[in-house]
Parts: sequence; C-alpha cells; structure tokens
Amino acid sequence: MIIKDKILEFMREVAYKPMSREELAHKFDIDREQRKDFYKVLEQMEKEGSILRTKTNVYGIPERMNLIVGTLQGNRRGYGFLIPDNKEIDDVFISAQDLNGALHGDKIIVRVTMQGPDAKSKEGEVIRILERVNETIVGTYESSRNFGFVVPSDNRINMDIFISKTETNGAKTGEIVEVEITKWPEKRRNPEGRIINIIGHKDDAGTDILTIIKQHGLPEEFPYEVMMESDEIVEEIPEKEIARRLDLRKERTFTIDGPDAKDFDDAVSIEKLENGNYKLGVHIADVTYYVRERSALDKEALTRGTSVYLVDRVIPMLPEKISNGVCSLRPNEDRLTLSVIMEVDSRGKVVDQKIAETVISSSERLIYDDVSDILEKDDVELKEKYKHILTDLKHMEDLCEILINKRKSRGSIDFDFPESRIILDEKGKPIDITKYDRRISNRIIEEFMLISNETIAEYMYWTEIPFLYRVHEDPDMDRINEFNKFISNFGYHLKGTQEVHPKELQSLVNKIKGKPEEIVISTLMLRSLKKARYSADIDGHFGLAAEYYSHFTAPIRRYPDLQIHRIIKEFINGKITDKRISTLKKILPEVADITSKMERRADEAERDTDDLKKVEFMMDKIGEEYEGFVSGAVPSGFFVELDNTVEGFVHISSLIDDYYNYNEQIYGFMGERTKQIYKLGDRVKIKVLKANIANKRVEFALVRESSEEEE
Repeated sequence: MIIKDKILEFMREVAYKPMSREELAHKFDIDREQRKDFYKVLEQMEKEGSILRTKTNVYGIPERMNLIVGTLQGNRRGYGFLIPDNKEIDDVFISAQDLNGALHGDKIIVRVTMQGPDAKSKEGEVIRILERVNETIVGTYESSRNFGFVVPSDNRINMDIFISKTETNGAKTGEIVEVEITKWPEKRRNPEGRIINIIGHKDDAGTDILTIIKQHGLPEEFPYEVMMESDEIVEEIPEKEIARRLDLRKERTFTIDGPDAKDFDDAVSIEKLENGNYKLGVHIADVTYYVRERSALDKEALTRGTSVYLVDRVIPMLPEKISNGVCSLRPNEDRLTLSVIMEVDSRGKVVDQKIAETVISSSERLIYDDVSDILEKDDVELKEKYKHILTDLKHMEDLCEILINKRKSRGSIDFDFPESRIILDEKGKPIDITKYDRRISNRIIEEFMLISNETIAEYMYWTEIPFLYRVHEDPDMDRINEFNKFISNFGYHLKGTQEVHPKELQSLVNKIKGKPEEIVISTLMLRSLKKARYSADIDGHFGLAAEYYSHFTAPIRRYPDLQIHRIIKEFINGKITDKRISTLKKILPEVADITSKMERRADEAERDTDDLKKVEFMMDKIGEEYEGFVSGAVPSGFFVELDNTVEGFVHISSLIDDYYNYNEQIYGFMGERTKQIYKLGDRVKIKVLKANIANKRVEFALVRESSEEEE
C-alpha cells in the first residue's frame, strides 16, 4: 500500500483526531532524512483535496469535517452546484453570495450549511479554492470612460472581468478577446485581467467558432516537435513488418463511411461458414505502430484525448499525415491493422475469436447511403456497380439483425434520437438544418463495432492484465423513481423499487416507439442515467446491458483505443512483464480520468457550435411560425423543439390568457382559470420572437388557434 493510501486509511479510523504534520511523521515512523519528502506528500494530498489542513495546522479528511471536495458548475443566474469528486454524494447547491470568488470549473471545498429532510438536497458555502482552472477567459470587450471590462462568452462564468486602460492591448468595444486573469475574484469583488489576444469582432465571419475553440481551451495547432515526429514517419511498410503479421491482403475487406470522411480507421470482412455461422472480421488501423508510447505524438494525443468534430471543422487528435494518411484504410493500399476475427452463431454469440496484428488492402471505400440504398431500396444501378460484394452486404445485413435482436433480448437500451445535420455555405452561414438518417448501413457498422468492443473487453478481462474499460454505472434509483412518476402521466410504469434492469427500460423504449411522447420520455430517461466514462476497473455497461465493454475501434480519434491497442499487442506477443503490469496499474487510472474529462470537453464544444449555428439559422426567421413539441420545463417557462431540432424558450410571462403555475409532477404548467395544460410532449404552434447569438438562445411565443367563438 502506498503512503497516500496508508495516510487516508489512518485518518478514516473512528479514533483518529486531527494531527500536525510532525505528529503524523512520528506516527508513521518517518526518519528525519525522509520528513521533507513526507511533508511534500501531505502538501500534494492537500492540493488534491483528499486531506485538509485546518487553521490550527492539523490534518484531517474532509468528510469527517462536514466538508465536500469537488468541482464548481456555474450557472448564468449567479448560483452554482458542487459536483463532488465522490460520486456517491449528491450535488450541493451554492448560492451566489456563498461562492466566495469561486468560478465555474474551479476545484473547491464546500461546507454543508443546510440539508433537506431526505438528506439528498444540500446547500453549502465555498470555504477554500483548491485549484483555479480559468487562467484565461474568452469574452466580449466593452469600454467605458475610465476602464474596460470583458463579459465572458461562457455564461456559467457570471462575473465580468475588470480591465484597466493600460491593459487593453488596443481592444475595441465589441471585439472578442482572450483575457489573462491577474487578480482572482473575492467575495463582492470582480476579477481583474489583461487582454492577451484579440480574436476578432463579434460580427466578423468565423469569430463565433474561434470563440468557442478558445473558450473550451481546444488546441488549434500541433506543437513543433509533434509535427517533426509526424513528418519523419516513413509511409512505405517494411517487408520485414509485413512478414511477421497475418497477411489478409487477399481477403475481401472494405470500409463504410460518410461521403466526406477521410480518416477511415475501421474495415470489415464477412463470410458465411458451412456450419451456418458467420466469420466477421473487424480490422482497425494500427496507429500504435506509428505513435510510440511516451513520444511527442503520444503525449500530445493524450493531452487532446479525442478528436473534436465541430460544425465546420475537425480538431484532430493526431496530425493529418497519420489520421488521413498512413493510418487511413484507403482502398487498394497496404495498411497495418489490429484485427479481431469472430465466429458468430445464429443467436449472435461469439463462439470463437482470433486477435492478431494484420496487414490488409481494402477492396472498396463504400458510402453509407449507397449501401443503404442497395439493401433498403434495391437500387438497380448501385447493385450492378457493387455486384461483386452483394452477397457480403446481404450477409452483413442478416448478421446485423441477429446482433440487434441479441442485444435487445438481454436488455440493451437502443435510443434513437434525431441528430442534427447543419449545412453551411462557403462563408460558414447555416443555410439548412435537417435530421441525420440512421439507416441500415449505419446500424450494421454500429453493431459490428459493438460486438468487437465487447469481445476484446471480455478477452482481455480474463487475462487479468490491467486494461482500460468503458463503463456505464447503474442509475441512481432516486432519479429512476422520479422518472417513473413522470411516465405515469402517460400510462407507463417501471417495475422494481430497489433496482431497475436495463431490460425494463428497453421495454419502455419499445412501447413508446412512434408515439408522440417518444422523444420526451427517451430524453428524460437518458437524463436519469449516469454518463459513461473510461475506467481502469471493470464495472459493466448498464446502457448496453454488457458485463464487458471497451473502446477498441477508433484509435485515430480516441486515445483510450490507442492505449488498449498497445496492451493487446504486448499481450499477444508475450511481452507483458511484472514491471509492465506495475506501470499499467499506475498510468491507466490517470489515462481514464484525463480522457473522460477531454471527452466531456469535446461534447460541450460540439454542442456549443451546434447551438450557435442553430440560433444563427433562426435569426432571419423572426415572425415565422412553426410546429414543435414541449421538450423541457423550468419554473420560468418551457422549451419547444421544432421538427428541425432547433430548440427555443417560451417565457411564462408571454402567456397572457391566464395565470399559469409550474407543476413539477408533469414537468409543465397549468392555468388557474382555464385549467389549460402545457406539459412535456405536447404539440404546440409557435412564432419566433428573438434569436440571441450572445447567449445562444432562441425565444418563441405560443400561437393560439382561433376558435369559432372568437371568429
């Protein structure tokens, strides 16, 4: 047991009373020569928030002092929530006056000041800021006579930054700037800063996306040493490397992607065996051959964690020479891959598998819509063009159906949310918003990737070697019970009060399919579940009803996949030593934490750019009328989502025919006099009132259908 664990275990003992660092050193028999290092460990643990030093310089653990450590999640209205590091503790509400200078994203310690009767609802006060994360902030500069200030673009940071006239760097009113904080905020005092970068005027083309990139701290360029390593990569594969691999170049393999894709990181092959089983090959680009552990490329990939797909560009995890070049499985080019070849029976069970380093030469670069048009529409022209692989495509479709049925039978939850497709002109202006079609070809690739991810995870689990898993923990039953109350309004009910099986949720998904309430119930169900994350410990995947799951299929764009490729290759080549196991145990929890955090950052940035372009799309639609459904409700009003996925807000003050009260049981409003109800799932007609780019918000007003009496 390492010293940190020993210290925590000691402090958690019931008989422990807070001690000074000298007393702790004596307790642990630390020699005088080693005390300096011991004190550094205490300082590090204090910075991490795992222990706390009081004003009298004695140490204890936060939970024994009615304190909670976590991250502040700000709100544009001024208050915030503590998201505890300990996932078993509920979030804590913090009023604006109790933030004490903490900003969104800061790591903080909170003292609980009030607790509800159910011990769930808590309020607290920030007593210490452990780590400041907003060293720079992006926002709009505004000038006044004696000073300037910057209004943060991220409305979760609700404090303007004061800028003295000597620190403006020539910025003008209306320009988007990057500010370095020079003095942190305190209670009732705003932060101060200096402008270090002028991004552009808020109305200039392209400034909007650059603002989001800066706001989320996304990297814009690769460091010099990373590009140097990338440039030195030799594209030609040595014959010696091909000779040591399983050669699949004569096998019929192909990629299926969107029409604009350039980084093809997975190819598939299929064959129906004489015994009726399917031989499915999933061949993944062997990125680790080119990106060596602890190289500049590897360190940068871990820092980025994932590629980020914004509405008008991709911020890649790896340089283009790798992602779109040597690792992209382009047709009729030899490529190094890591393959999992599975024999799957008629029930969808993998009865045998082989994992190997391989070399392939993709036969075809197929496009999703073409494959779907062949299988769904029996397109004659496309069938003629691809007649040499028609049998393969039919086998893929059949196996896909088998795998879908297998997942559904065990309870895997298959959400089918409409995804937005935002079309921009050459200047970056949105000209149309439609829904992505999730057709048979998309489902085929999804299912093949899922089964290979499960197969790899189970295979590596039984080796007892440290590994990186994709986990999705069981939901909090309080949230599920709240969800159960809501769906009772539609006549549905979940069984079980102590725990819920994913099969029960999948059954509900089947019942609501195609009904008006489908999207609303599915959305609330998703909100009731926990977020999937990476972990060095296996904990199952609730949403997929899978005991073993990992991410194996996208090493070009996800670092966890890259990491586990290394482990798999080391294992199948007999290179895992005790020393390597010790190293993996040390690094994998950190990799899991970093990549989970970077995934959340990417999701937020992608959502922000989508929201931004949706608002921009609606700017010239003021006064136009649309139909949509009530998609959310808060005490101040409700949200309406249009059929094109744009969401807007109807403020309750705009409903002037009655006085409406918020009813949290139905997630909606009821009129006192008319008893008119507006609740989640209701279809309504709206008129567009405003489209505010600054806060990424569209406002609607309800349009009432005229009754015969009114006419």
